[in-house]
Amino acid sequence: MHHVRNKASIARFALSPVALVVAGLLHPAAAQERADGEAAPRLKAAPQLREDIPADARRELPTFVEGDRVQGRTDLETIVEGNAVLRRGDTVIRARRLEYHQPDDLARATGDVRINKAGNIFEGTLLELHVDAFQGFFNQPRYRFLQNGAYGEADRIDFLDEKRAVIRNATYTTCQARPGPSWMPDWILRAASISINQEEETGVAENAVLRFKGVPILGVPSISFPTGDKRKSGVLPPTIGIDNKSGLELTLPYYWNIAPNRDATLYPTLMSRRGVDLGAEFRYLEPGYNGVVRGNYLPNDRLRDRDRWGIAALHTQPNVVLPGLGASSLSLAVNRVSDDNYWRDFSRNSASLTQRLLANDFNLGWGWQDVRFAARTLKWQTLQDPLAPIVPPYDRAPQFTARQTRSNLPGGLETFVEGDYTRFSSDPLRTLQPNAHRSYALAQLSRPWQAPGWFFVPKAQLHTRHYTFDDRLASTGRGNADVTVPTLSLDSGLVMERPTTLFGRSFVQTLEPRAFYVYTPFRAQNQLPNYDSGLNDFNFATVYTENSFGGNDRIADNNLLTVGATTRLLDPDTGAEAAKFAIAQRIRFKDQRVVLPGQEPVSERLSDILFGASVTFVPHWGGEGTVQYNPKTGRSIRSTVGVRYNPSDFHVISAAYRLQRGLSEQIDVGWQWPLADVFGGRSGPPAEGCTGRWYSVGRLNWSLKDRRLVEGILGLEYDAGCWIGRVVVERLQAGTTTANKRILFQLEFVGFSRLGSSALQTLKQNIPRYQYLRERVDTPSRFSNYD
Repeated sequence: MHHVRNKASIARFALSPVALVVAGLLHPAAAQERADGEAAPRLKAAPQLREDIPADARRELPTFVEGDRVQGRTDLETIVEGNAVLRRGDTVIRARRLEYHQPDDLARATGDVRINKAGNIFEGTLLELHVDAFQGFFNQPRYRFLQNGAYGEADRIDFLDEKRAVIRNATYTTCQARPGPSWMPDWILRAASISINQEEETGVAENAVLRFKGVPILGVPSISFPTGDKRKSGVLPPTIGIDNKSGLELTLPYYWNIAPNRDATLYPTLMSRRGVDLGAEFRYLEPGYNGVVRGNYLPNDRLRDRDRWGIAALHTQPNVVLPGLGASSLSLAVNRVSDDNYWRDFSRNSASLTQRLLANDFNLGWGWQDVRFAARTLKWQTLQDPLAPIVPPYDRAPQFTARQTRSNLPGGLETFVEGDYTRFSSDPLRTLQPNAHRSYALAQLSRPWQAPGWFFVPKAQLHTRHYTFDDRLASTGRGNADVTVPTLSLDSGLVMERPTTLFGRSFVQTLEPRAFYVYTPFRAQNQLPNYDSGLNDFNFATVYTENSFGGNDRIADNNLLTVGATTRLLDPDTGAEAAKFAIAQRIRFKDQRVVLPGQEPVSERLSDILFGASVTFVPHWGGEGTVQYNPKTGRSIRSTVGVRYNPSDFHVISAAYRLQRGLSEQIDVGWQWPLADVFGGRSGPPAEGCTGRWYSVGRLNWSLKDRRLVEGILGLEYDAGCWIGRVVVERLQAGTTTANKRILFQLEFVGFSRLGSSALQTLKQNIPRYQYLRERVDTPSRFSNYD
C-alpha cells in the first residue's frame, strides 16, 4: 500500500517506562485492572527498527512521499516537485524533483539528489532506482559508507541490489576533509571500478593506484580490501624490518578466510641474508574441539648452510566419545624444530618455539563413576647451547594416572586417592642416573570443620612408591627400590571483620590469622634418582603445604609450624578488594634431612619471613609486591614489587623490580602514552580526523647486576586518523652473550588495510595492557545517520 501526502510527516514512537507510569496515574482504573490480573501490554520490536530489515517484511512496508507540490494518478505515478522526499523502510530519497512509477516501483530523481540507504549516503545529479529491489544507477555521485566512514566520488554508481554496487571511475579514502581549498587526503585509492559487497563487507578495486601523500606507492590490476570488521581473505599489511643477523626482512602476510570457524594465514618472509622463510598458521574452532597449527620452512639457509624448519601445534578436545571409554577429553601439543640454533635465530616465529625446552605432549582423560583416568605421553626436545648446557628433562612415555575424590562421607570425612605409573627415559650420559619405571600411590583422609568465622582441617596421608631401574644404582647396587612416607597435618584459621574508615573512605577490614602444622617422619630417599621433583618456590601459594618439593621423588621430612596473617580492606557495597597485606613464617622443630641432589640439609629453625601486599585504593593506580626477608642477615632474599598507572585508554605505565639475591636484579618498565601529554598539546582519544597524534610505546628490562639491557622494545606510533604509522626497535636475548636486534616499519591505512602484522603482535605480547589504536568495540547503527 502506498500513501501520498502533501507537506506531511509521520511520527512513530514507543512509550517509555516513565510514560507508562504517567499513563497509569492518569488512568487508575486501567492500572487497577492490570493489578487485578489482566496481562499488561507488552512492547513488540517492529521489523522497521531492525538494523537489517527482513526481505518478507520489506515487501509489506508502505511507501511515503511528500513535497511542496504533489500530483499524479492513483496506483500509476506520482510526481513531486520542491523538497521531494520518498521514504520506504531504511531507504530515503530526497531531490528537487521526483517521479515515482508504482507499477514497476521505479523512482527517478533529479536536482540535488540524496539517498540514505541504511546509513550509507549517496549524493548526485540523476538517479533511476527500483526502490524495493534497489537496482538502478546514479550519475556523478558522491558517497559515504557508514561502516568505516570511507567516502569518495565517481562518474556513476550501478546498484545491483541492496547489498552490492559497482562504482565507476571512483576514488576511495577514509581521511576526513578539513577546511581549505588546497586540502588533499593523505591517502586515496583511484580505480577504474570498485565493486562493493556490504553483505561480505568487502571491496574489489580494478586497475587501482594507491597514493600516499601524493606519491603513488601501489599500482595493481586488482586488489581486495575490507569495508567492515568481518573477516575476509586478502593481503594483510606488509612488515618491513632490519635484523642484525637476517638482514632486511620483508613479510607479506595473506589471510585466507576458509570458513566461519576455520582460517589460515600465510607468512612468506624474505630475509636478505638467509633466503625466503615460508610460514603459515591454520586455526580451527569446532563445536567439540579447537586448535592451531603453525609451521615455518626455510630452504637452504645461507647463514647455516642447511634447511631450517619449525612446527608448533595445539589441539584441545574437552568432550569426545571414544569406544570403550565413553565421555573423554584429549589434548595434543607438538613443538619441534630442525636444530639447536633455531631458538637463537628465529626467536619471533612462535612463542612456544623460542624456548630451549620444547614439549611434545599428548593427554587423554576419561572417567568411570567418580574415578578419573588419564594417559599421557610427554617427550622433550632440548636445544643445547655449548656455552650454557642444560640437563634434559625426562620423557614420560607412557604415564597412566587414576584419581578419586570423595566428599560428604559419613562423619564429614573427605578422601582423595591417586595412583600413577610412569616410564622415565632420557640420555643417561647427560642425566648421570639410570632410566626407570616408577609407580606410586597417594591416599589422603581429612575431616574439615568450617564456619563463617573459622576453619579447622586435620588431614592424614600416605605416600608410597616403587622403582624399577634399567641399571643398578651405583650408590646401593640395587635394581629396584621402595619408599613409604606418612604425613599428618593440621590447618586452622580465623576470619574476623570490622568496619573502619581510612582516608575518609569506609571499608570492611578483615583479620585472618592462620596456623598450619605438618609432621612427616624421615624416610631415606637421598640415594634415589630424581626424575620429576623440584624445590617449590617459597611464596604464599606453597607456604601452607605439606611438602616443600614438587613431584613425587622427594617427600620432605617435616616437623614444622607455619604461622601467618592476612588483612584485607573491602568495599562495603561491592565487596571489591581495595588492599591486601599478608605475612607468613615457618618455625622448624627438627632438621629437614631429605634434600635434592647437591642440596644441604635444612637446619634453620626460623625460615625467612614472607611479606605480601596488593593495593588498588585509587581506580587508576595499582600495586603489588612480595618480599622474602631473612631476619638473620637483615636483607631480602627475593623481592618482586610492581606498580601500574592506567588513567584512561591508551595511557598506561607499569614498572616492576625483581631481585634474587646473588643471581639477578632487574627493573622492568612498560608503557603506552601519547607524547602530547608529556610535552604538552592536545589530549584525549586517538584522532578521529587526519589531525595527527604521536604515541610512545615500549618495554625495557634492565639488569642492575650486569649493568646491561636484557630485552627491550621501543616504538613510535603516529595516528593520523585515517592512517597509522609504526616504527618499532626490538632487542631479544638469544644467549648468554648474544642478542637479536631488528627494526620494524609498518604503514596501516584505516578502513582499507587490516590489522595483523608482526609489529602489532610484538607490541601486544610484550607491553602490559597495550591497546590497538583503532580497535573497534561496537558496530555503527543506521539510526546514527538517520534522515
